[in-house]
Amino acid sequence: MTAGVRPAGGLPLRPELVGVEPYGAPQLDVAVRLNVNENPYPPDEQVVAAVANAVAGAARGLNRYPDREAWALRRDLAGYLGGGVLPEQVWPANGSNEVMLHVLQAFGGPGRTALGFAPTYSMYPEYARNTHTAWVTGRRSDDFSIDLDAAVALVRRQAPAVVLLASPNNPTGTALPPDTLAAVLEVAPGVVVVDEAYAEFRRDQTPSALSLLPAHPRLVVTRTMSKAFAGAGARLGYAVAAPAVVDALRVVRLPYHLSGLTQAAARALLAHAPTLLARVDELRADRDRLAGWLAGRGLEVAESDANFVLFGRFADRHLVWRGLLDRGVLVRETGPDGWLRVSVGTPSEIAAFRQALDEVRADVRSGVRGDVATVDLLNGTRR
Repeated sequence: MTAGVRPAGGLPLRPELVGVEPYGAPQLDVAVRLNVNENPYPPDEQVVAAVANAVAGAARGLNRYPDREAWALRRDLAGYLGGGVLPEQVWPANGSNEVMLHVLQAFGGPGRTALGFAPTYSMYPEYARNTHTAWVTGRRSDDFSIDLDAAVALVRRQAPAVVLLASPNNPTGTALPPDTLAAVLEVAPGVVVVDEAYAEFRRDQTPSALSLLPAHPRLVVTRTMSKAFAGAGARLGYAVAAPAVVDALRVVRLPYHLSGLTQAAARALLAHAPTLLARVDELRADRDRLAGWLAGRGLEVAESDANFVLFGRFADRHLVWRGLLDRGVLVRETGPDGWLRVSVGTPSEIAAFRQALDEVRADVRSGVRGDVATVDLLNGTRR
């Protein structure tokens, strides 16, 4: 064994990974699952048939490797985005998670720093860890916005190789105002990634960072088909950036990283974008109604441009989370202490959540603590 390597359970595991649990929200078999921001509406039968036909066509060539550059898919994605985006500016991968990993592999690494502003997506520090990139955390304000002056000062002081900004932010739903993003782009010496996984759900007055691409060659905008396109099971995300940035991501990608079946399914979903995105408008309206209902119950609610709502504050959020689970409703125990996050579901799912939350709060006020046996469902699972 190499000198200085101490085994973990008999294995020479990297020291920073010892005792670390894999990322993941609970996957529990309950009636109402509102914890991972999925689109609650499956594709309709016409879309299902189109995807099935496309995948069947690709399956006839499974003896051959897929197009490792995914050119047809990149052309379709560029067409969907519009605004002059070229296929050479688009890079698809296995979810926007793999896109982010490619970014950190290409631009991070030993001796380099990545920076983000918490609370934000909990995978960002893990991308940094997995690529031996130092991670620096800036703090968001009490309303979950990013203080412009503080952000600029931090970026100047740390000189990060990569800045990761989620807009809308997960788990808060907060979108970045254009002046904050422009100020960070002005002073950042490396690449600036704007994670727009929930972009299609943003309110009408909320702009996308895509409009800034022509003036900022180090800007990377990432998106996913998991949410708006009801394609979480397809695992397709993508980056939009200058061709030189895309070429850098191509250097670090694994050979044939995107299967032919995934490419075919994604292209079929894109061909039915109008049908799929019609549900987005419904979900945005339901989100706003849900936020208003929560506020009407005297709870704090973060402004959301995503398909979820962060709400609180609870003296014991785990007690509330567990009480909801007792009633067959699974939400996410994430973000700042005292807050919970609920995905926007179907009308019946939202109704079940509302009823369950009212009952739990009534029980908490009366001193009833709920069924502690539900904790057993979570053995070995990190929330």
